[in-house]
Amino acid sequence: MIALEQKHLALLDEARRRGVAEIGNLGLCFEILTLAAAIDRDCASRLAPHQLSEGKFVLLFLLRDRTDGLSPHELADRAGVTRATVTGLLDGLERDGFLARHAVAGDRRRVAVRLTDKGNEAAATLFREHSRWISHLLADLSDEEQRVLSGLLQRVWMATDSGSPDPQPAKLD
Repeated sequence: MIALEQKHLALLDEARRRGVAEIGNLGLCFEILTLAAAIDRDCASRLAPHQLSEGKFVLLFLLRDRTDGLSPHELADRAGVTRATVTGLLDGLERDGFLARHAVAGDRRRVAVRLTDKGNEAAATLFREHSRWISHLLADLSDEEQRVLSGLLQRVWMATDSGSPDPQPAKLD
């Protein structure tokens, strides 16, 4: 079993105390949550020395090889964040010299966001490093094990409200 976070251990202890029958399912879910949190923490610690968060890294990746740039609203849509969020991310990236905003010729109201040389270099380097790190996480799993894990995760996803084709939360007995 993965070393669960304290909050999950406390919830499991309380579930045991109350006699919850599905304790194994709770524990497994908490293992998944603990793994996801560990990956997020590792990702953040790998990006922090470069003055980047995951959100900023995503924008660098989206702008890489886009010589004409993208508008802030295109970046927000592609990154799956609000326009307000993307504005804050862009402000930080611009302040740190990773990108610049440029007026679009013929339309002073439109802005194109483009990476600077520093931004292009960081995007290329970090994408390679990040890809290697993510690949390393699953390197000990065979192709078949990865396929099985993916199928199992898909089945669990379909049981969530987010993954269900029926947007209504299922009523549980």
